[in-house]
Order: sequence, then C-alpha cells, then structure tokens
Amino acid sequence: MREKLEAIIARCAELEKLVSDPEVLGNQPRLRVLMKEYGTIRKVADAARHYLANLERIAEAEEIIADGGDDEMVELANDDLASANEEQTGLFDRLVEHFATEHQVLDRDVIMEIRAGTGGDEAALFAADLLKMYTGYCDREGWRVEMLDSNPTELGGFKEVVLSIKGDDAFRRLRFEMGGHRVQRVPTTETQGRIHTSAATVAVMAEAEDVDVEIKDVDLKIDFYRASGPGGQNVNKTSSAVRITHIPTGIVVQCQDDSSQHKNRASAMRHLRARIFEQKQNELKAERDAVRKSQVGSGDRSQRIRTYNFPQDRITDHRINKTMHGMEKFLAGDVGPMIDALVEAEKREFLDRGM
Repeated sequence: MREKLEAIIARCAELEKLVSDPEVLGNQPRLRVLMKEYGTIRKVADAARHYLANLERIAEAEEIIADGGDDEMVELANDDLASANEEQTGLFDRLVEHFATEHQVLDRDVIMEIRAGTGGDEAALFAADLLKMYTGYCDREGWRVEMLDSNPTELGGFKEVVLSIKGDDAFRRLRFEMGGHRVQRVPTTETQGRIHTSAATVAVMAEAEDVDVEIKDVDLKIDFYRASGPGGQNVNKTSSAVRITHIPTGIVVQCQDDSSQHKNRASAMRHLRARIFEQKQNELKAERDAVRKSQVGSGDRSQRIRTYNFPQDRITDHRINKTMHGMEKFLAGDVGPMIDALVEAEKREFLDRGM
C-alpha cells in the first residue's frame, strides 16, 4: 500500500508543476482537465501524506509504551497513540474509497438517462417516478439539475429523460444508480387490482470535457426537425429539434426541449460527448476486469439492480441484498442511506480482494 500512496503523492507533485507550466497555461482546455485532476488528487495526496506520517507517529508511540520508563512519557504516548489511531481510521476509509473505485472521473458532473423499459404506459410512469426521485435527491444534496431532453407520454410518464446534474460528488454518488430498476405495483390503469411488473433503465455518465473526446465535424450527421409532444403539445413551427449521429460509433442523441435550435444542438453535443466518453471508460474498465468480475457499481445498464415493491412497501437492492421500507420517502429523494450502503459494500469488496 505504501507504494500506491507514494505514487499518488508523486503524481500530485507532478501536477503542481504542470499547472504552473507556461506551455500548459497557454492551453486552456488541457489546463482545465489537469486542474480538475489536481483538485481531486490533492485531497487524496494530503490524506496519503497524513496516513504515512501517522504510521510513523503510531510506531514511535508504541515504542515508548513498550519501553516503559517515565510514567508521564508513557501517558503522553498512550494519548498520542489513541489520537493517531482515530485519525488513521478516517484517512484509511478515504484512501480505500479512492483505490476501490478505480475511476479517474469521480469528481465529474453527470449526464443521466432514464428510459422506460418493458411495461408500456406503466413503465413510462415509473420512469417519471425515478425522475422525481433523483431530482428530489439532487435537491437534498444541493446539486443543480437541468433537463437536456425528454419524451413525455399522454398519461404523464416519460419514454426517456436526459438530465445534466452538477455538484460536488455527483458522479461519485450517482454512479451506483446505473442499471435496471424494476417496479411491482397495481397500475392506475388496472381495473382488476392485479400487480404488474414493469422496468426502467438508468444510465449515469461522467460529463466529458472537450479534451476528453475528439469529435470531428466530418464524423457527425446532424438532422433538424420539428419538436413534438403528446396530444400535439409543444409542436414548433420551426425545425428547432436536433438529432446528431456520431458515424464512427453509431451513437445517436437528440434534443428538443428548447425552442432554440442553437441551444438544442449544444445540449445534444454535451450528451453525445458524455456517451462517447462513457464508451471509452467502459473499454478501459473491460481491460481491468478481464481477470476478475467487478460486483458493486459494475456500470452494466442491463443489470437489474433494484426492485420497488409497492404492496410490501419494500425497496431491495440486489447487489448487496439490502432491503429498506418507506417507499413514499424513498421516491421523494431519500436515496442517501441506500447509496451509503453501496459505498461501504464497494469498500468491503475491495478489501476482501486485498489492497
């Protein structure tokens, strides 16, 4: 572990030099990326320095206690040892989180996609419930939410919603929400009281910087069309809606929520950049996971991660076999305790593998 900590400290020192280099200062896009990395790694490097210093402090205190001798010195050493051990626990947790995630993008903002899955109108209504849940959670965390695109249904559901979420620790926390969400309840359209099972999928992507992804104009197919909505609502007289196809990857994004074609195109490009960046990150992750299976927070959109059982007022996360009750509070945004449990499970899984 010492080698890993020393490597982090060395990288932090390297970044300190880079962000003051005149050549880097003249390249604003690169400077922004390096400053973000520096802002993140500086906190980890500080924890690493304190952790290593505490190891020396603990060793010295234990040596004084073992030698005995002056009672006052031994008493001071015991106090210092207790203080150092308490501080070491918090430092260790932070360092374990850093190593466990294997992410270089934890400090990024988020692009979130919520899509109705199997279940028709009921799945679209469930997607709307998830939208309310996540916006409620973001409000609690003080994060800013912007809707980039949406495809509403006549009953008040959503076939698809795309959100931008900005705030400290947004990706660090929300990445655990990626996957399949299943709901079991009696739909409002059900006349015989039968319980139906529907699903929605959630994708959580780190928002990419310009320098993270190179997108060439020649690789884009851009179509403009008139926006539409349920019952003929929000139909523009001008073609303000935008659909962008990235030809090399086949990724397609669209945006129609703003009346401005320019703003819709900018939002669609943010979405596209995040999708391409996610693809690159997944390729790197696949290489890392070639020799082992990642469990908590695997980032697999098709994985069923959670079931919302309304008749039993029960929410179960299948990755960690954790069940909570209080559906109304949960769907209003009280998701923090479940995410806390997932964070702890990720740390335990990492420690079980060995540092």
